[in-house]
Amino acid sequence: MRVIIIEDEKPSARRLKRMIEEQQLEVEVMLHSVEESLDWFQNNPHPDLIFLDIQLSDGLSFEIFETIDIKSAIIFTTAYDEYALQAFKLNSIDYLLKPIDSDDLKKAVEQYTSRAPQPQNVTLDFDSIKKLLVNPVEREFKKRFSVKVGQHLKLIHVDDIECIYSENKGTYAHTVDGRNYLLDMTLDQLEDELAPHLFFRISRKFYVNINAIRDMISYTNSRLQIKLNSFNEQEVIVARERVKAFKTWLEQP
Repeated sequence: MRVIIIEDEKPSARRLKRMIEEQQLEVEVMLHSVEESLDWFQNNPHPDLIFLDIQLSDGLSFEIFETIDIKSAIIFTTAYDEYALQAFKLNSIDYLLKPIDSDDLKKAVEQYTSRAPQPQNVTLDFDSIKKLLVNPVEREFKKRFSVKVGQHLKLIHVDDIECIYSENKGTYAHTVDGRNYLLDMTLDQLEDELAPHLFFRISRKFYVNINAIRDMISYTNSRLQIKLNSFNEQEVIVARERVKAFKTWLEQP
C-alpha cells in the first residue's frame, strides 16, 4: 500500500509518519504545501491513501483537488474545532482530530484497509465542505449544565465556566468563583455541545473559555501556556499540534 502525508508542520508530519509506520504501513513521501503537492501529483502515480491536513502554509488543501482529479482514499488530519467537523460527518469522510491519538489512527487505518479492495465510488463535494467549515449552519449549543452537589442539583451557566478538564477519569467544570464540579459527560461527548466561538479544545485534556484567558506564554516544544483568571490546579498547555488553530480561533470575529 502506497501512503503519503501532506502536512505543513514538519514536526507534526514526522510524528504522524512514526505513528503510521507503527501500523506496519510505509510512508512514501511527506509534502508540506499546496504548491509542492500539486507538483508531486503531476509527476508521480497517485497513492492508495493520503493523510491530509486541511490548512497548509499556502492555502487550503482543497485547492489540490480543484486542479487535479485525485482518486486516492483520504484521511483528513485537522485541528479545526469539533463543530466544524460536521462537514466531514455529513460527507462521510474519515478524519483524525489533532493532536492525533494512536488508537484513533489505528481505527482509521483499519477502517480503510477493511474496504480498500472495494472500488471507491464516493464523490466528495469539496465546495460544500469548504462552506460548512467557513460558515457552519446555525445551531443551538448547551447554555447550562446541571450538576449534583450533595443531595441537590445546581445549574451552571456556560458563561460562568473558565475551563472544562479531565482528571482521574472524571470531567470537571471550573467556574469563575473557583469551584470545580463533576460533569456526567466526557470531553469527547462535549464536542458537539459547546459553542466554538466560546470554547476551544487546547489538548486532549482541556477546553478553555476565551473570556477566562488572562495571559498566554511561550512554552517548551513550540507550545503555549495559558493563564486563566482563577484556575491554578495544574498547568494549562496548548498542545503543539493545536497552537496554529488556537491562534486562528483567538482572532475570529
